[in-house]
Amino acid sequence: MRGGARTPILIGLALVMVMGIAVYFRLWLIDYRISSDEAELLRRQFDLANREAIEESADWRLRYDDEVERASKCTEELTECLVQQALVQNDEFFVSGEVQLLSPIELLNFMPKSRLVLALF
Repeated sequence: MRGGARTPILIGLALVMVMGIAVYFRLWLIDYRISSDEAELLRRQFDLANREAIEESADWRLRYDDEVERASKCTEELTECLVQQALVQNDEFFVSGEVQLLSPIELLNFMPKSRLVLALF
């Protein structure tokens, strides 16, 4: 009799386990559908953010290139001024026998006026 009393309990337990597994799979499928929709939304957001980052990077690269160009022009002009200063000093040395350094204001007089504004900024 003991074995007969356990059979309905085991059948009930097996039935509850099967129902639990069915509910679990049902919830898993619902969550999977939501997850796949979220994955698509996340992919779109990532693509948009990636495009914006690329545009911003290109903008900063353009600014960097402009600054490098301005700096190289200023360096060239400064080199020209220093060469002119050296030539002036050489001429003065041969004339007077003394070497004088030009003041910054005198050095700026050698720079072209159109470039002077760019060099100051």
